[in-house]
Amino acid sequence: MGEGQQERVATSLAGAVSEEISASLAPVDRELELRYPGDRGTRQPVHTVYVPADAFTAGTIRSWGDQALTSLDEHAPDAESLAAVLGLADELAGPVHDRVRAKLRREPVEDLRVDFEDGYGHRLDAEEDEAAARAARLIAGAYANGTAAPYMGIRMKCMEAAVRERGIRTLDIFLTGLVEAGGLPDGLVLTLPKVTYAEQVTAMVRLLEAFETARGLRPGRLGFEIQIETSQAILAADGTATVARMIHAAGGRATGLHYGTFDYSACLGVSAAYQASDHPAADHAKAVMQVAAAGTGVRVCDGSTNVLPVGPTEKVHEAWRLHYGLTRRALARAYYQGWDMHPGHLPTRYAAVFAFYREGFEQAAARLARYVHRTAGDVMDEPATAKALSGYLLRGLDCGALDVEEVAKATGLTRADLEGFAAPRRGDLTISGT
Repeated sequence: MGEGQQERVATSLAGAVSEEISASLAPVDRELELRYPGDRGTRQPVHTVYVPADAFTAGTIRSWGDQALTSLDEHAPDAESLAAVLGLADELAGPVHDRVRAKLRREPVEDLRVDFEDGYGHRLDAEEDEAAARAARLIAGAYANGTAAPYMGIRMKCMEAAVRERGIRTLDIFLTGLVEAGGLPDGLVLTLPKVTYAEQVTAMVRLLEAFETARGLRPGRLGFEIQIETSQAILAADGTATVARMIHAAGGRATGLHYGTFDYSACLGVSAAYQASDHPAADHAKAVMQVAAAGTGVRVCDGSTNVLPVGPTEKVHEAWRLHYGLTRRALARAYYQGWDMHPGHLPTRYAAVFAFYREGFEQAAARLARYVHRTAGDVMDEPATAKALSGYLLRGLDCGALDVEEVAKATGLTRADLEGFAAPRRGDLTISGT
């Protein structure tokens, strides 16, 4: 073959074969796009704080931050003492302690849910009406004056017959109050608890559709989290995964699956002393939730601990070690969000999150840089791993564990570059264009 001539490439199949196969798979292509659109590409908070509706005030977020700082000052006033309690490596002690303090001053709560369910209980209708209206007024005001958490909303009562009408009315009052106060905030989050059947999810969808129609909102504007607190939400009577049906029944409105540690454990008969987020029953439930949610854009949230860091320093340290360990365990299992029930949990929530991202930062950044620039290394990474590495760095940036400048210096990438790797279009996991 002469220089400059191209080698002849031979094929055996007619073009019609490829066209026929593509036509036959068109329904599957549409199904993949509909059911598995991928991650939403938005920030995921590291925790959700639950505050009973009657206890929620305009100063709640700042109060939680101040109480957490007071606890830190009293029980671990410097980097060395915090490191000793939690077992932090020497090189992490200073950066983690400093960032925890800064976080508690700047943004102590990332996600807050005003609770009208277990934390609030049953009240006179007039009392709950007023509480729902007040919650809307306070949240609207917080977003207007810049004191809001990035995400805020309510947990209504569930769709079970005994409390269904009350829950619907509370949600209506709350959403109506927000709309009339200027509109729904971008960080609005709604939580539907004690979901047992997919039909209850369908009912929530119908409720939100009706509200959108009544107030002239864009269809699909309102989403919600599904709280998993019963065994039937994991495994249906026919042996199938109920939670997967729930995600489909939400019609794209489901934003999260929240694991309810104590209701779920009690449902399975776990003794009170052993009800914890690291119980084997909890691990099974969350593993099913995680697989069902993978690729759907629905995020999984871990549960809480009921061991509060209060009392003498020895007791506080014991509770801190427990909470820190559970949070680190969850992060390693890709549960990037959990519940916090007390201001004293904030120091260890952020210490665990910051340590998780800072201790793995250099390796993750180096691996991603090698992948992008195709330089040699001791690990041959796949495009999917580049996606995971970028997601890791983005989560570290979002919570404050990492800084934009240090990530850019270590990777040579902008945030937009990282977002492109972390949430690629289907079938587009190459490095072209970087």
